[in-house]
Amino acid sequence: MHRLIVLLLAAVDAAIAAAVGIAATLAPLTVLWVLGMGGTAEWGTLWPAGAAVWQLGHLVPLHVTLPGDYLAVAGIDPTAASFVLSLAPLAFAVFTAIFAARSGVRASQADAWVTGVITGAVVFTALAGVIALTSGTAIADVELWQAILMPALVYAVPLCAGAVVTEWREAGSGVIARVRDRVEAAPHGWADVVGLTARGTAVVLAGLIGLGALAFAVALLLRGGEVIALFEAAHVDTLGAVIVTLTQLAYLPTLAIWGMSFVAGPGFAVGVDTAVSPAGTQLGVIPGIPVLGALPESTTPWLLLLALLPIGLGALSGWIVRSRLAAPTLAEPAAAGRDAASDVTRSPALSALLAGSDAHRSFAASPSPEVSGPAGGASDDAADDPIGARLVIALGIAVLSGAGAALLCLLASGSIGPARLAEVGPQPGPVALAVGAEVLVGAAILLLSPRRRSRAGRSDRDRDGAEPAAKPAGEPASEAFAWSPSSAPTEPVELPGAWTPVAHGIRSASDDAAREPDAAPEPEREPAPATGSDDPDDTPTVDLGPRRPKPLPPID
Repeated sequence: MHRLIVLLLAAVDAAIAAAVGIAATLAPLTVLWVLGMGGTAEWGTLWPAGAAVWQLGHLVPLHVTLPGDYLAVAGIDPTAASFVLSLAPLAFAVFTAIFAARSGVRASQADAWVTGVITGAVVFTALAGVIALTSGTAIADVELWQAILMPALVYAVPLCAGAVVTEWREAGSGVIARVRDRVEAAPHGWADVVGLTARGTAVVLAGLIGLGALAFAVALLLRGGEVIALFEAAHVDTLGAVIVTLTQLAYLPTLAIWGMSFVAGPGFAVGVDTAVSPAGTQLGVIPGIPVLGALPESTTPWLLLLALLPIGLGALSGWIVRSRLAAPTLAEPAAAGRDAASDVTRSPALSALLAGSDAHRSFAASPSPEVSGPAGGASDDAADDPIGARLVIALGIAVLSGAGAALLCLLASGSIGPARLAEVGPQPGPVALAVGAEVLVGAAILLLSPRRRSRAGRSDRDRDGAEPAAKPAGEPASEAFAWSPSSAPTEPVELPGAWTPVAHGIRSASDDAAREPDAAPEPEREPAPATGSDDPDDTPTVDLGPRRPKPLPPID
């Protein structure tokens, strides 16, 4: 695809990603302005409010300053008039990241990933700057550099990641393709370290997020009554209930990460000096947000068994990675065309039959593992599946999984108010250590365990505990496949039932007669008279007709 077209498409993708995110915030706010405020609504504040929500969803902290009139009416202490709101509704960031990754994949498939990544990042950064410059308000202020940099990173990092991963997997030329080729040129086993480590890490992180979402869903189901009670205590009308529900839906990815930290063990906090973890729960006064009613008031030590789930994810990733490590192969089959002397067209069934016979002959002619030495197939397995590569993969999966969990916890933590509400969410450090250790245990169980030897590498010692007797020199390795030129037929072989090889299968003459009942039988042909020549090339031949195979060539 032409680079100019890729440039335009990348710019359009960035513009759509920003526009859809802004529209998702402005739509419910517009309904609230129309139905909730009516004629008293100040439409000049609609755009700043929508932009502030969009910026918060893209990890931009908001510096909130409540007006004095509101403090007097609500009875709030003036010392709590200013605070930082930084706990992000990650649904906006997730949508932008997915859209950016898809744009990067398309740019790579168009063979212009650098152009697509640079264009998309520049356009989205410019749009974030325009939003930051036109949405200033005294109530929710932002730092200009944060309002530009954070949304740009939310878009640019997945954009580049999607393009690079696609280049690594599909590109045939370029810098990343050359690096991939160099890595894959390493000895067998080490060539797969990078790809399998990334695959295992993706499995673990996806599983952790899924476990977190499941844990939150179970808590919501068990404590649904508390959630409904908080809804009723808020005394909101239908429109207010809809707005509160939509806001909580925007925080679902954040709550799923909280559930992930709970399953991993360290848990999370809902304020200073609070903790919600399987080991125990310590809560003080929490905000009356309905979804927080799902937090357990107490826990049981049995919940510590939840730590087995991340271990299971590590084992699952280890099993997936181990199954994709290349297995040792048997002897290569004989070269194609062994029976090229026959000009009879082979059917797929006949070709498969002959190929299987050639493979058995090659296997019998090659030295078997029992004869080659005591190491047998075990040495081949060790060479093709080195323990060092598997150890590096296990460590890589554990380290990257811990780092990914720490990044997720960092995104899902922040501040939701003044004083003790300034610390909310999981701590990245403890969660990273817990996830890394648990995943390492599970992955090591599957990756570092000995591989079961293949059938070809099993020796007689595995069956009866005795060493196999050495074969005398010149004797075939297996009597079942022993073959010598003296045993070759010297006369043409007639297949049973006068079978006729055809292009699309093997059928007999009786089948042909059944298919063509009205056809007259073909008369038998008389053999040609002998010429009397002593030249072996002038040996008379017999034309057996189209229904019989030609004679096998003589074996020298």
